[in-house]
Amino acid sequence: MAGTVYITTILLIFGVGSQALDLLKATSVLGDPPSTPKVHCWCSSYPNVTFCSWPEPLPSHPTQYIATYSERDSNADPKTCHLVPPGSSSSALTTEPPSSLSEQLWHCHLPNLKLLTEYILNITVVHSGGSSFHLSSFMLEDIVKPDPPVDVRVSPLATKYLLVEWSPPPTWTSTDIFPLKYQILYQWEIRGSPKFNNLGPYENTKAELKGLIPGRTYQFQVCAKEMLGLGQCSDWSSPVKITIPTTKL
Repeated sequence: MAGTVYITTILLIFGVGSQALDLLKATSVLGDPPSTPKVHCWCSSYPNVTFCSWPEPLPSHPTQYIATYSERDSNADPKTCHLVPPGSSSSALTTEPPSSLSEQLWHCHLPNLKLLTEYILNITVVHSGGSSFHLSSFMLEDIVKPDPPVDVRVSPLATKYLLVEWSPPPTWTSTDIFPLKYQILYQWEIRGSPKFNNLGPYENTKAELKGLIPGRTYQFQVCAKEMLGLGQCSDWSSPVKITIPTTKL
């Protein structure tokens, strides 16, 4: 009787300069394992809204996902993530990463995580050819990434002066307890060559800019970051363009 062939591959990935550790493992039967999910986690509203996502694989086999998380230094049983399939209108899904615009993504909602606590996330994918899983460790404070600011407005105050205003991301629900700071990116062209300037941080939701060139067109965007510098800045907001008036207002 011929024996069943098992192939196991293990890859350890250490994040340089961070506490992240990824363990990717594929175990196959007859050499046809599912691809290991590429998982991305972020906290869009510290500390209550945390998601992880991964792309929907190409249709080949019926696929099942098992998603659990646990505290690294706890003996408690792992908790099950709330899975949100691609295209779902689940109320739990209040935010999506930019890649979702071009990819069909699975989401895993991790509610009520503790502050200053390291977690282990296990995403296992199973189909008839075998299984694979993605293990990663993270602290909530390392994956904070607000959604972009909204309602960016640019108004001329006088020749060479502009007022830039914006609103906080609506998904960041605790601005009174965990305020945000902001950066402004503005861009222009000189003889077809792109130029840019990055200003901030600003603690308010408006800023006056001076020394701009009349007749020149500028593009403005704003990003948001947790006030104490946790995690990273949001993606840039949708761009707003304005041409500086050449006459006094």
